This record gives sequence, C-alpha cells and structure tokens, in this order.
Amino acid sequence: MADVFDALNAPARRAILDVLVARDDQTLFEICGRLAADHDIGLSRQAISQHLAVLEEAQLVRSRREGRYKFHTIDATPLRAAMARWLNEETNP
Repeated sequence: MADVFDALNAPARRAILDVLVARDDQTLFEICGRLAADHDIGLSRQAISQHLAVLEEAQLVRSRREGRYKFHTIDATPLRAAMARWLNEETNP
C-alpha cells in the first residue's frame, strides 16, 4: 500500500495518470506530448520513462509491447485496494 502512495507523491506521476485516464494505451512519445501540451510539464523522455517505471512498480500502470512500441495503460486496482480500508469504514460507521 505504501508503494501506491509513494508513487502518487510526485506531481509528474499524477499528471501521467491524468493523461492515461483521458486516453488509455499510449506510448511514451504520446505521453510526453500530452504532458507538455495539457499540463505544461516539460520533462525529458528519460525522466518520464523513470516516472512510468515507478508507476509500473506500484502496479498503477501496466505496459505491453507491440513491435517496437510500448503501450501504457492505467490500472486503478491497487488504488482501490489502498482506499478500500477508509471507504468501507465510511460506509459502515
């Protein structure tokens, strides 16, 4: 659970998740372009790739390879699991 919250700590990683929520299944190149255009984040592709690796390690992003391209997809399952503790307490006082 700590990995999920650690991964969400960086504003750039939250912006990456926002980009993937808007349109899933994107390449690194597409994510870089959308971060620059929509979020005014001008990080290098290497920096964004490192942020994606942290999100993958926390299992918030899944990736798959197709030929020379790697596509990234958001996976909210770990976030739901981390939040379930408080969401259940809220609905069952």
